Amino acid sequence: MNTPDKTELQKIAQQVEISRERLQAMEQQIKRLEDVKLEQNLALQTLITIPKDGANGIMIPLGSGVQILADIPKNADVVVDIGSRVQAEKTREEAIIILQNRNEELNGIIDKLKNEFNVLEQYIVSLAHQFTAGVENIQEDADKNIEKEQPNENKNKIKSNKRRRKRGTELTLDD
Repeated sequence: MNTPDKTELQKIAQQVEISRERLQAMEQQIKRLEDVKLEQNLALQTLITIPKDGANGIMIPLGSGVQILADIPKNADVVVDIGSRVQAEKTREEAIIILQNRNEELNGIIDKLKNEFNVLEQYIVSLAHQFTAGVENIQEDADKNIEKEQPNENKNKIKSNKRRRKRGTELTLDD
């Protein structure tokens, strides 16, 4: 592999930064989907626990630690969002099936995003290694050039000066 020059290293650093931002966005998206899945699981468990014969004085969670007492008749239907904020009245059994299907879809989406996340994370690591190796090669080349240009008696003096000069001139991932 050719030794990358400074502009190539800057491009690699930019790719790393862009990829990291994308990684963070994916992480937030996964978190939101997991929150939706948790909410659906709570609704699903609530529907499952309602007896088929109905119930009197059952506490139904509304969220934030708030519950409401209600009487649920034997054949009470539920209202379910079926998409695009359109709601339809369904039997409890149909609502349970809808929620289970949604959770399966969410699991598939979450798994796909996690796989993409892992691939992107590996890509970032490989870019970071490539960047580090490029910086080390540039530094080695610079050291060799200095050694060739200077006589042996001044090498020790040059090395100490080089260290002082090196600050602020090294490439980092931020460049």
